[in-house]
Amino acid sequence: MKLSPKLELAGVSLRDMTEADVPAVEALERRLFPVDAWPLQMFFDELSQPETRRYVVAEVEGQIVAYAGLMCIEPIADVQTIAVVPEFEGKGIGSAILTELIEEARRRRAADVLLEVRADNPRAQQLYLRFGFEQIHVRPRYYRDGTDALIMRLPLTEPHSTEGANA
Repeated sequence: MKLSPKLELAGVSLRDMTEADVPAVEALERRLFPVDAWPLQMFFDELSQPETRRYVVAEVEGQIVAYAGLMCIEPIADVQTIAVVPEFEGKGIGSAILTELIEEARRRRAADVLLEVRADNPRAQQLYLRFGFEQIHVRPRYYRDGTDALIMRLPLTEPHSTEGANA
């Protein structure tokens, strides 16, 4: 997978998630999303559906520092999850992973990419806005703690710049 020279110099590598990665990813999931963490089996279930799913991890010195997943059932792709450990935020890893998911959606001929983001997560919202996502709906009290979810959409029908990947 293509990474920016900046990330390559920082020793970041991006690759497909494997079943061997699931325990480490699930531990990060519990750390990063304590209220809404996916159960371990859910990651195995997602990886068992390669015809409609793609999951990636980012590593630094062999340690997983980010992960993300996409479900694509034409004509819609949906970002299932995306996470970067706080110590590695702001380094372009989230942008690199999101770029890869959008490219995967294009390869799978999706017309749109959808995602949910917490209404109280402005950092993630700004990332998605930089990539051209627009808010199309609000799901009130979507998360277990009562926080709303913002539904965002990126149309893929026209060529889209990935300039957000360089931000």
